[in-house]
Amino acid sequence: MTEPTSRWGVERIDGRGADYDTKWEALAAAGASVHGEADFVAAFAPRGVLDAGCGTGRVAIELASRGIDVVGIDLDGAMLDQARAKAPELAWLRGSVRDASVGRSFDLVLTAGNVMIFVEPGTETEVVRNLAGHLVPGGLLVSGFQLDHAYDLDRYDADCGAAGLDLVARHATWDGEPWTTADDYAVSVHRNARPARPSRPAPTDPRRAVLGPSPHPTNP
Repeated sequence: MTEPTSRWGVERIDGRGADYDTKWEALAAAGASVHGEADFVAAFAPRGVLDAGCGTGRVAIELASRGIDVVGIDLDGAMLDQARAKAPELAWLRGSVRDASVGRSFDLVLTAGNVMIFVEPGTETEVVRNLAGHLVPGGLLVSGFQLDHAYDLDRYDADCGAAGLDLVARHATWDGEPWTTADDYAVSVHRNARPARPSRPAPTDPRRAVLGPSPHPTNP
């Protein structure tokens, strides 16, 4: 595995995991919605999700509470310790989103929390290729990040295309607001272009519709 040097590659020893959670706890206590990412992902009804760059597990734990099989991976040791303390029953792996292999495939791979602009500059193509390699045929890569950095949507879409992924939807927020070129944040949904297996009935939620045929055949 490549020696990490980025946000998801340096073990924290300063209590940052607990500090990170404090921010979200304060927002929740004030009545703010803190599960927009989980709401967005759950709308696709995935059976399995890889939360890549999972941090302290805020999104992964919420998805698991909704019956989704989730694996979280991060290289920040302090944040993973916090995630394990909150949900020891879940699978938390320490590894690089650039080259770690989880050993299984998922309906959906999520990179929330600006993962793609915090990886080591110059490794983005490898990161996307590695994450795409964890998708089932027809599975989705969902990524949200700020657009005021050197790594922009043109480069991200090109990296996704090189990894065999097609853009199927783009939003300005995790609430599903339409994206425009004036927006400084984007939530992108790319589909693994490999053909999927027979599908279940088509979903009614418009966001779920981009998932296309389910990779899981319907039981007779």
